[in-house]
Amino acid sequence: MDNPSKITEGGVEYALGNFDGKSILYDFPKILIYLNAKGKLLFGDKFKIYDQDEAIVLKLCNYFVRDKENCKKNGIDPEKGILLSGPVGCGKTSLMKLLRHIVPLQRPYEMIPCRNVTFSFNHLGFKTVEEYGNTKFYCFDDLGVEPAGRFYGKDLNVMGEVLLSRYELFVQTKGKVKTHATTNLNAEELEERYGNRVRSRMRELFNLVAFDKGAEDKRK
Repeated sequence: MDNPSKITEGGVEYALGNFDGKSILYDFPKILIYLNAKGKLLFGDKFKIYDQDEAIVLKLCNYFVRDKENCKKNGIDPEKGILLSGPVGCGKTSLMKLLRHIVPLQRPYEMIPCRNVTFSFNHLGFKTVEEYGNTKFYCFDDLGVEPAGRFYGKDLNVMGEVLLSRYELFVQTKGKVKTHATTNLNAEELEERYGNRVRSRMRELFNLVAFDKGAEDKRK
């Protein structure tokens, strides 16, 4: 890739900014044009980034392109993962699926629905927790609404355990192993669901980026 500021999709070249041979000076309006085009390819023609969501998208773009100055202004630590919260249908999952495409040279993360993690635990037991405690990058989708885990009569808050493993990994690798998540729950609800210990680890693991409580349901 000669010019990492350019991405080709469906035969069209998109410039995300200017490349001076060392680094890319990103241009947010150009990134938006690309994201709208890529979003349509991924999710269908109805996809668009809404004006009222641009501030959140900008924050997330700054994080993904590692714009240290703007991250600092927004209180975002580029070494931590992202916990994207907001009401049902506001577009969290689509954004997390989409934004990894603006940095094709960075290591991608897998999107994993939290309920799949629990179902896997119910079949395979603790092996599941070990598997997700590995060095892959993940974005756990829909955190907090997954069913409770149960394996041979033992109940387990599976995602709570997975997050604790991911935190250990984050500490061991000095922040090199990234974990992201999306959730419809607020901080109090998350604490209620996972307990105080997991909640405090989550603060160290994630930057919280939140949609407005009144964000509209895009699926209607």
